[in-house]
Amino acid sequence: MRARYRAERRFQLYGLVAIGLTGIFLVIVLADVLFKGLPAFTQHQFVFGVKVDAAEIDPNNTRKPDEIRAGDFQALVRNTLRGIFPEASDRAARRRLDGLLSSGAGDALRDRVVADPSLIGQTVRVSVLTSADADLYFKGLGTEITRRAGRGTATPSDTSGSIEIASTVTDFASDGTLTDAEPSQLVAINGGVVKLTEIRGNRAAGEVLLPLSSAAAAAPGSWQVVTYVTPESNRRVGDREVVWLERLKEMGAVRSTFNWRFFTAGDSREPELAGIRGALVGSALTLFVTLVICLPLGVAAAIYLEEFAVKNRVTELIEVNINNLAAVPSIVFGLLGLAVFLNFFGLPRSAPLVGGLVLALLVLPTIIIAARAALKAVPPSIKEAALGVGASHQQAVFHHVLPLAVPGILTGTIIGMAHALGETAPLLMIGMVAFIVEVPHGVTDAGTVLPVQIYLWSDLPEIAFQAKTAAAIIVLLVFLFVMNGIAIYLRRRFERRW
Repeated sequence: MRARYRAERRFQLYGLVAIGLTGIFLVIVLADVLFKGLPAFTQHQFVFGVKVDAAEIDPNNTRKPDEIRAGDFQALVRNTLRGIFPEASDRAARRRLDGLLSSGAGDALRDRVVADPSLIGQTVRVSVLTSADADLYFKGLGTEITRRAGRGTATPSDTSGSIEIASTVTDFASDGTLTDAEPSQLVAINGGVVKLTEIRGNRAAGEVLLPLSSAAAAAPGSWQVVTYVTPESNRRVGDREVVWLERLKEMGAVRSTFNWRFFTAGDSREPELAGIRGALVGSALTLFVTLVICLPLGVAAAIYLEEFAVKNRVTELIEVNINNLAAVPSIVFGLLGLAVFLNFFGLPRSAPLVGGLVLALLVLPTIIIAARAALKAVPPSIKEAALGVGASHQQAVFHHVLPLAVPGILTGTIIGMAHALGETAPLLMIGMVAFIVEVPHGVTDAGTVLPVQIYLWSDLPEIAFQAKTAAAIIVLLVFLFVMNGIAIYLRRRFERRW
């Protein structure tokens, strides 16, 4: 008996260890997804006044919405940013400055002016999107910045170009030539910023990134040695861009808002413009087609097999095949959809209609099995009582047995639909992997679904798409949790225990 009790305790311990390991792995996965995905739900914007120049957007003074919409609002925003940093005068510097703006930075201004043409000629305070690299920098994915106050009196030789800075003490960290493979060292002095390129004792030479207000001597503590810890060669944002971004932050021209565009925009090659609306609508249309097809067919097949079919070898063969189809890899259904729906019937590729048909084939065995189990769970006495008072077999099934089995059928259907929502492989086979920008408006329009959108984003090289991918996974998990929660609620709320 003692040996049996010890074996039982060991078995319980093994079970606890298994549950503990499963919980640890689950927490690690969810924490990793949340940590990577939460930054995608916020978006940084520049806020400044933009002069709506009629010569750029409405040279003919027509005030017609179509002509105004065709105006170059991106140029208005770009010129405003250039006006804040006039020192970016050469072509290369302007290109780098313009790179801080999203390619859709002028969209918000365009919408406001089209809605209210009286804004033409005025200065409008507007929020414009930053580029993905600038957004990542503000989210802390650029470089760590350390600041150290100067101990001596520093005197710059000029206010722009290549200058030298002399300090009365040894204020600089190293001696020699500085390269892009080392942490960048800058000096913030007299309202400007100098990137150091060479250090010799208490003297340093460098290139002015932001012009100094004067070449006067700076007292101890009034100037700083700033270090960008991550070398410039390992960053997406260079030293000059960091200086501009930090200056905009000091000016109060940067704000962080909830990223509604993530839910309201379609896919895009630009990370800051990409959203999941197209994938959400495509998923909804695909699941609608799946539900319309598989629910009535699955329930009808379950009722027939359970209540009306003659028990013989044919029905046994059908039941065995249904059980086997529930275990077939999902990609096989994708191959079937490719061969039948696309190649034979010629249905449109990458359409929710075809995706719904393929997923209906995938989910149908699950719904049939769940519906049969729900029908079988109803006590035989219910049907026998109905037959005993004169009801026909069909009346007993549809009026008494089926209503009592509905909660179990709904539970199985919702779980099957949740399974369909998370499928990717069969939809890839029917072409739903295409890059779709427009939001589908019908089941025959080209579209994609959320799992395929996640797959597409995960394969892109831009760092910003990593957060987008994790955020889309969070949205998908929320939908799956909600659907499974509804299934649990329906089972507990309506299911009867006999």
